[in-house]
Amino acid sequence: MPATPNHRYSRADPGEPVMHDLSSIPFGDESVAVRLLVHRAEDATWRGRLLFGAGEIDQALSTAEIFFGATEPALWEAVRDLPDHHIRDLYRSLIVE
Repeated sequence: MPATPNHRYSRADPGEPVMHDLSSIPFGDESVAVRLLVHRAEDATWRGRLLFGAGEIDQALSTAEIFFGATEPALWEAVRDLPDHHIRDLYRSLIVE
């Protein structure tokens, strides 16, 4: 998974979440948009979750905050270390009824 965001939305407050568009993943006959929602927590660590689909945040399928880093670059390192097939498996686990 590329750890360089394709697009970064601006942030007024360092604690406000920032959405990053990542590379989409193939799933069946479709391409699923993948986004990373990152924020700095009250304890000054960085946390992030994956969102799947191109819809609004509250309608997107989302993981828990599975990414963690003492710094923002450390969080991106965790994102880079997650292989694409694991991201597909996370998506698959969210769509299973």
